[in-house]
Amino acid sequence: MDEQTRIEIEAAAFRQLVAHLQQRTDVQNIDLMNLAGFCRNCLSKWYRAAAEERGVELSYDEARERIYGMPYPDWKAAYQTEATPEQKARFRETAPLHAFGSD
Repeated sequence: MDEQTRIEIEAAAFRQLVAHLQQRTDVQNIDLMNLAGFCRNCLSKWYRAAAEERGVELSYDEARERIYGMPYPDWKAAYQTEATPEQKARFRETAPLHAFGSD
Protein backbone atom coordinates (compact mmCIF):
# COMPACT_ATOMS: atom_id res chain seq x y z
CA MET A 1 0.00 0.00 0.00
CA ASP A 2 1.39 3.39 -0.91
CA GLU A 3 1.67 6.20 1.65
CA GLN A 4 -1.13 8.36 0.23
CA THR A 5 -3.58 5.46 0.22
CA ARG A 6 -2.64 4.60 3.81
CA ILE A 7 -3.26 8.20 4.88
CA GLU A 8 -6.63 8.28 3.11
CA ILE A 9 -7.72 5.02 4.72
CA GLU A 10 -6.65 6.19 8.17
CA ALA A 11 -8.46 9.50 7.66
CA ALA A 12 -11.64 7.71 6.60
CA ALA A 13 -11.48 5.44 9.65
CA PHE A 14 -10.96 8.47 11.90
CA ARG A 15 -13.94 10.26 10.35
CA GLN A 16 -16.08 7.17 10.94
CA LEU A 17 -14.96 7.00 14.59
CA VAL A 18 -15.84 10.66 15.10
CA ALA A 19 -19.22 10.20 13.41
CA HIS A 20 -19.93 7.18 15.59
CA LEU A 21 -19.07 9.09 18.77
CA GLN A 22 -21.27 11.98 17.64
CA GLN A 23 -24.17 9.57 17.20
CA ARG A 24 -23.56 7.79 20.51
CA THR A 25 -24.39 10.69 22.78
CA ASP A 26 -25.55 8.14 25.36
CA VAL A 27 -21.93 7.08 25.91
CA GLN A 28 -20.35 9.33 28.50
CA ASN A 29 -16.72 10.41 28.32
CA ILE A 30 -16.02 8.94 31.75
CA ASP A 31 -17.19 5.55 30.47
CA LEU A 32 -14.87 5.84 27.48
CA MET A 33 -11.99 6.76 29.76
CA ASN A 34 -12.75 3.92 32.15
CA LEU A 35 -12.98 1.32 29.39
CA ALA A 36 -10.62 2.54 26.69
CA GLY A 37 -8.39 5.11 28.37
CA PHE A 38 -9.39 7.94 26.03
CA CYS A 39 -12.47 10.04 25.31
CA ARG A 40 -13.80 12.75 23.02
CA ASN A 41 -11.72 15.37 24.82
CA CYS A 42 -8.58 13.28 24.23
CA LEU A 43 -9.40 13.08 20.52
CA SER A 44 -9.89 16.84 20.51
CA LYS A 45 -6.47 17.38 22.07
CA TRP A 46 -4.82 14.99 19.62
CA TYR A 47 -6.60 16.69 16.71
CA ARG A 48 -5.39 20.11 17.87
CA ALA A 49 -1.83 18.85 18.40
CA ALA A 50 -1.77 17.34 14.90
CA ALA A 51 -2.96 20.65 13.46
CA GLU A 52 -0.29 22.58 15.37
CA GLU A 53 2.42 20.17 14.17
CA ARG A 54 1.42 21.14 10.65
CA GLY A 55 1.37 24.87 11.35
CA VAL A 56 -2.43 25.10 11.47
CA GLU A 57 -3.75 27.31 14.25
CA LEU A 58 -6.71 25.66 15.96
CA SER A 59 -8.04 26.40 19.44
CA TYR A 60 -9.02 23.63 21.83
CA ASP A 61 -12.65 24.79 21.60
CA GLU A 62 -12.52 24.60 17.79
CA ALA A 63 -11.04 21.11 17.96
CA ARG A 64 -13.71 19.99 20.42
CA GLU A 65 -16.44 21.33 18.15
CA ARG A 66 -15.07 19.20 15.29
CA ILE A 67 -15.06 16.09 17.47
CA TYR A 68 -18.36 16.69 19.27
CA GLY A 69 -20.16 18.02 16.18
CA MET A 70 -21.30 21.09 18.10
CA PRO A 71 -19.88 23.53 20.65
CA TYR A 72 -18.83 21.61 23.75
CA PRO A 73 -21.02 23.62 26.15
CA ASP A 74 -24.05 22.70 24.01
CA TRP A 75 -23.12 18.99 24.00
CA LYS A 76 -22.46 19.04 27.73
CA ALA A 77 -25.82 20.68 28.48
CA ALA A 78 -27.72 18.30 26.23
CA TYR A 79 -26.00 14.97 26.89
CA GLN A 80 -23.57 14.91 29.80
CA THR A 81 -24.79 13.35 33.02
CA GLU A 82 -23.30 13.51 36.49
CA ALA A 83 -20.77 10.76 37.05
CA THR A 84 -21.77 8.18 39.62
CA PRO A 85 -19.54 7.41 42.60
CA GLU A 86 -18.75 4.07 40.92
CA GLN A 87 -17.71 5.77 37.68
CA LYS A 88 -15.50 8.21 39.59
CA ALA A 89 -13.87 5.38 41.57
CA ARG A 90 -13.19 3.43 38.36
CA PHE A 91 -11.75 6.58 36.78
CA ARG A 92 -9.25 6.88 39.65
CA GLU A 93 -8.40 3.17 39.40
CA THR A 94 -7.80 3.31 35.66
CA ALA A 95 -5.92 6.63 35.66
CA PRO A 96 -2.52 4.97 35.06
CA LEU A 97 -3.93 3.45 31.87
CA HIS A 98 -5.33 6.69 30.45
CA ALA A 99 -3.88 7.89 27.17
CA PHE A 100 -0.94 10.26 27.14
CA GLY A 101 -2.25 13.81 26.78
CA SER A 102 -5.68 12.98 28.16
CA ASP A 103 -5.33 15.13 31.26
